[in-house]
Amino acid sequence: MDAVSFAINFFIALFALIDPIGNVPLYAAATVGATPAQSRLTAVYIALFAAIFLSFFYLTGLGLLRFFGISLPAFRIAGGIVLLLMGLDMARGDITKTFETAGAEVGALSTRAYAAQRFEVLIVPFGMPLLIGPGAISSAVIYAEEAHRFGVSGIAIGLGVIGAVCLLIVVSFWATGLISRLLGKIGMVIIVRVLGLILCAMAVQFVLTGLAGSTIGVVRRDTATPYQAGKALEFTLPTRPAGH
Repeated sequence: MDAVSFAINFFIALFALIDPIGNVPLYAAATVGATPAQSRLTAVYIALFAAIFLSFFYLTGLGLLRFFGISLPAFRIAGGIVLLLMGLDMARGDITKTFETAGAEVGALSTRAYAAQRFEVLIVPFGMPLLIGPGAISSAVIYAEEAHRFGVSGIAIGLGVIGAVCLLIVVSFWATGLISRLLGKIGMVIIVRVLGLILCAMAVQFVLTGLAGSTIGVVRRDTATPYQAGKALEFTLPTRPAGH
């Protein structure tokens, strides 16, 4: 694999795992009532968090999880539980009501104050593990191992890829105003509830994958990675990935 192929493969894997476009409706619901400037600045904060967090794991491997003695399967299970709670709130409509209440107080906040407040609310579970989940983290770690073949330039290429994906997060989330106007309030409610159901299923899949990675024979392999496309993006993290 040459440097160009490395950059393209890393970009595709990371973009697919983070899926900024697919999370646009949820971000639109999370910033109901915000002015365009407030929504844009909040998106910048979230993207900066994603860039810093992914860069940390790209440069250090799973240093943070290892420091606390947390395995990747355990991280998957914990992330799945957090996502499940969020998905249930979305499916019931509770999360939309929460955001609408927050929106009523928007007028009293400056753009920076609103962005900081909303970022604190969204960092978990929206920023992590929804955007930056175990898949994105393990992808960053594995491609960091591959980058070592190219020396310093490989590390720089990987950081550039992370920056490009996070820039697309900003661009995608800046389109929420247009999406909100196109769908209207009823359309947003419908989409958020459907996404809540999908998020619940994703959360259960996180837990199943975590159980499969931490046990033997408890979860069937085709249940942990049900589709061939999913298997291509499903990473495990040995101490030193084979072949890298």
